[in-house]
Amino acid sequence: MRLIPLFLMLFFLTACGGKAEADSQTSAPQETIPASSVGVAQQPNYGPSGTYKNDKAHAYISFSYSHKGLSNPLLRWRNWDATLNWDGDDPTRSTLTVIIQAASIDSGVDEFDGHLRSPRFFDVEAYPEIRFVSTKAEKIEPNRGRLTGDLTLKGQTRPVTLEVTFNKAAEGAEPGTGVLGFSARTMLKRSEWDLGYAVPFVGDAVDIIIEAEFGSQ
Repeated sequence: MRLIPLFLMLFFLTACGGKAEADSQTSAPQETIPASSVGVAQQPNYGPSGTYKNDKAHAYISFSYSHKGLSNPLLRWRNWDATLNWDGDDPTRSTLTVIIQAASIDSGVDEFDGHLRSPRFFDVEAYPEIRFVSTKAEKIEPNRGRLTGDLTLKGQTRPVTLEVTFNKAAEGAEPGTGVLGFSARTMLKRSEWDLGYAVPFVGDAVDIIIEAEFGSQ
């Protein structure tokens, strides 16, 4: 008979504990998200409109490919100029022109650089410049878009589309100046540009990697 009071006591404590836990859960404040912010991507600060030039201390055009499946070398051009006519109100109305000095290719190995400058590859004496001129800009997300343009390489001109990320707009070092930062990527097949030496032993696909800051003029 003594078990009955003990059982009633345990039942009472369990019931009270469950009620307290339920009360605490019910009374906990619930975080709410403003309806106006749901599904709305924040528009970045695109900076002021104007003419911008690449900051040569913070601008890189590089490329990578598969070397016999053993490694993916990373090369770049050291000397290039770009003019960006930027529309901060509507970036899709912006235009870009890039001119690369082909002989400035830099693999980090002098002998290989000479090989790349030869007629077998970039033939820099006959084709000293590589040129890109934009023809269309599309906005995909507030900070991401596509830039299509005509690429002229070894005397051939073909359309190329870059996947572009707008990183940031900031004030420049000098009063009244601005800086814009971008990342861009695309892929080319070098055999389509008369650069197909050693394909497929050396990879045909070439990844183009661009990281660049532009300063207002």
